[in-house]
Amino acid sequence: MTVDTWIQAGLALIGTTGGVVAARSARRTKRQEKRDDFLAISTQQGAAIERLEARVQRQETEAEKQRERIGDQDEAIGWLLHRVRSLVSHIKKAGLEAPPAEPMSERARRYIHHMDV
Repeated sequence: MTVDTWIQAGLALIGTTGGVVAARSARRTKRQEKRDDFLAISTQQGAAIERLEARVQRQETEAEKQRERIGDQDEAIGWLLHRVRSLVSHIKKAGLEAPPAEPMSERARRYIHHMDV
């Protein structure tokens, strides 16, 4: 073997070693993989939090609508009670006897406290 062959073999060995070192340095480290996992989990949690916030917002909107409806129903019941009282008063002033009231259920009694008809 000549000197040129030894030089070429040495250069080939150095080139191979450089390729191995370059490949090793290009490989992802555990730290980089953990960081990527953290980002993926953070993204998933962010999406889950946004879904929960949207659900809470919908429930708050529905609750507000229900409160408004209950308020309207309360006003309607008050108006009906006033109307019944005025009709009974009118019947009594005319000298007639008002028909006896039907028994009130317990559920209704919880909301109608001042029924004197």
